[in-house]
Order: sequence, then C-alpha cells, then structure tokens
Amino acid sequence: MKYISTRGNAPVLTFEEAMLTGLARDGGLYLPQTIPTLTHDQIADLEGVSYEEAAFRIMWPFVGDAFTEDEFRGIIARAYENFGHAARAPLKQLDSGHFLLELFHGPTLAFKDFAMQLIGQLFEFSLKRSGNRVCIVGATSGDTGSAAIEAFRGLDAVDVFILYPHGRVSEVQRRQMTTPVEANVHALAIDGHFDDAQARVKDMFNDFAFRDAVGLAGVNSINWARVLAQVVYYFTSAVSLGAPHRKVSFTVPTGNFGDIFAGYIARRMGLPIDRLVVATNQNDILHRCLSTSEYRPDGVIPSISPSMDIQVSSNFERALYYAYDQDGAAVAQLMDELRQGGFSVSQGALQALRETFSSGRCDEAATRATIAATLASSGELLCPHSAVGVKVAEDIRQPGTPMITLATAHPAKFPAAVEEASGMHPPLPPAMSDLYERSERVTRVANDLGAIEDLIKDRTAQ
Repeated sequence: MKYISTRGNAPVLTFEEAMLTGLARDGGLYLPQTIPTLTHDQIADLEGVSYEEAAFRIMWPFVGDAFTEDEFRGIIARAYENFGHAARAPLKQLDSGHFLLELFHGPTLAFKDFAMQLIGQLFEFSLKRSGNRVCIVGATSGDTGSAAIEAFRGLDAVDVFILYPHGRVSEVQRRQMTTPVEANVHALAIDGHFDDAQARVKDMFNDFAFRDAVGLAGVNSINWARVLAQVVYYFTSAVSLGAPHRKVSFTVPTGNFGDIFAGYIARRMGLPIDRLVVATNQNDILHRCLSTSEYRPDGVIPSISPSMDIQVSSNFERALYYAYDQDGAAVAQLMDELRQGGFSVSQGALQALRETFSSGRCDEAATRATIAATLASSGELLCPHSAVGVKVAEDIRQPGTPMITLATAHPAKFPAAVEEASGMHPPLPPAMSDLYERSERVTRVANDLGAIEDLIKDRTAQ
C-alpha cells in the first residue's frame, strides 16, 4: 500500500513513512493510492467480534508490510487496553431511530483517544525498531493536545510540543495538557485562536531546514493514521444496527473535518452509509460551503463548544481531492486561493460533495436547550459538542434509516457550560478527581513562527 499527497507533488510513501511524516512536503495531506474495500460478507462477519478484532480487520489492508499480523494485533491491543468501557465505543439509544455513539471512554475522555492511543503505540514500535527520534508538534482546539500528551508522555524517543489557543479551551482541557510531569511533553499557550496554532504547525512543516533538523513529525488529523483509526467505529456501530443489510446515517459534530472524513473512507470501503451529516456550531464555514459553494473564513467566534471553533478545516482538503476527481493540481490551486482569502467550489465538485454530505448549524441557545432536553428525555448528559450533533441530527434525520450521532467528549470536560444548561455538574471520573489540585506547567508563546521554532530547538537540544 502506497500513499500520495492531495496536491500531487510529493514523494510516494509507505504507510509507516506517511505515519511518521504527517504533512507532505508539498503542503498536502497523504491518502492511500487506492482505498481497499470489504465485501458484504466481510462486513457482516464483524458482528459480535471485539472492538480490537474489528480494528485489525478494517485497518490491516492499509498497513502494507509495515508490521506483521502479530505485531499489529499487539499494537491495537495495547492501544485500547486502558479504555473505561469493554465495548470501547458503546451505543446508547436516545429516541426511536436515533442513537448516540459514546466515544469518550478513553483516558482523556474524548474521541481523539481512539486515534492517538493507536498512534502512540505505532510510533513507539516503529521508533524502537529504527533507533530514530522524532519531535512531535501539534495544534489543538482542546482535545487533540491532551490525547497526544497522554499517548506520548514518558516515551524515550519522542519530544511532544502542543500549541493551544490561550484562553480558548476549557479548564479541564487545559489542565490535561499542563499537568503531566514528564519532561518530554511541553504545553505551549499561543496568543491567538486555533487557526493560528494550526497555521504555525503547517509553517514548521514547510520550513524544511527546521523540519529536518529536529526530526519533525505530526499527529494532528493531518496524519493519515489518525483518520484510519477513526474509520473503525463507523463500522462497529453500523454493524450493531444491522449493516450491511441496512443503511445507516451518521451526524458528526466537527470543526476540522477529520472525524467525518473517516466516515467517508468507511463509505468508500463498502459500509452502506446513507448520509454523513456535518454538524457545526456558530463557526459554520463547513455548513456555509456545502450550502453555497463558498469557502471563505470570516473570523472565529468563541463558543461553549470550543473544540469546533475553527474556520480552516484541514481535512476538508482530503474531501476536495476526491470531489475534484483526485486532481492534485486543482486542490493545490484551491489551497493557494484559501491563503488569499477563500475559494469557490466548482459546481461539479459541489455536487460530488453533496452526494455524500449534508450539513446543519446549531447556535449557542439551541446547544444549551439540547443539553437540557436530552437529559430530560433520555437521561443522557451531553457535552456541548455532542449536543450540536444531536440537534442537527434531529433536524435532518429521516424515518426508516437509523441515525448515529457521535458523542465526541465527556460532559465533565466542559463542566461550566453543561451545568449552566442542565443544572447538573458533571463530575470527573475517579482517575481524574485530583486534576484541579495538580501543578501546571505551561509556556506562553507569541503567534510568531521564529519564536516558536527557537523554543523547540532549544528544548530538544537539552
């Protein structure tokens, strides 16, 4: 299995090389040259198997010869052994035909754990085998950073630097990043919003001298292995509701488009997904683009669902690549136009996107109302991001096709917003009960590429 860049002008890599590289050297994102498919019987045979076994069967065709079967099975087993639910990603019924996929039973209480715990094990195995060392740099709107730090802290061959927007994440999210004591992890609070942090990370990858000097690697959702890990729970949840014998739809609260793009890959692999619904908060650029064809950032508005406060959705580039018939030059042109202020999706590409994706928007008042209403009707306490998904799903879902809404984080990660909406204070799980008592370690940095690179070079040289 080989991997190519969405912009068509970077070296073709193996799975292991693409995983360790992250962003392609032409600025694009890696994708498999071909997407393996599963037969009707192979999908049906996933019924009743463990999450780990399903993960192996779904991901193995993408791995090539990077690992033996036994090695890859061991990596998967170690990745999910510390999840707090035996099913890993259990389904809860909210209403007739509407189900909630709980993706917050990992060690940092967010869906990012499904990918990051796997990537941590993949990196550790690969680096031990090669004797190499890497410097991981990532940007986060809240959950990716804590999941990355949890996955990589204490590893000998890895330094981790996570940029998060100062004052724009929840206190729980911040403390999960700033309280680990391991010397190889570094939380950097950048002056600006998430798009600034993400842009600086991409700038570092495009500074080839810096990239090569520190051994830069990326674990944001630009990393293909992140997307691949998230494909698994689309299959497991759909099969539990009758796939492949019936179609299922999904609603995904998303800002960076990575989680819902994993659903697109599952659909291309043969999973009978009817609709993939993009649920946005008031930072609704994805909904606006799918509605009007115009992708033009107009500023980030802070919200009670901060992990979705994004205007430049990196993984949308992967969807555009397929919408433009895998034309790397066309995608590169769109990304150039984005740097100048925005772009218009062509009519043909927009039609291709709309064949798979629907979208909706949920404002702050509706988010709060949905938290309260869902608690009253089903007893399920939602985080604000999951509430955005539930509200949009209720607005869009059609009778006869089960709808699965992805619950992306535990409500205890956003206690103030949840309590204001529901009157209930969501407690942290016992393993995190002392989170507010732990000492924090964080560095405030300017939104300046040179300053950030100097800090990273200084710390990795120690």
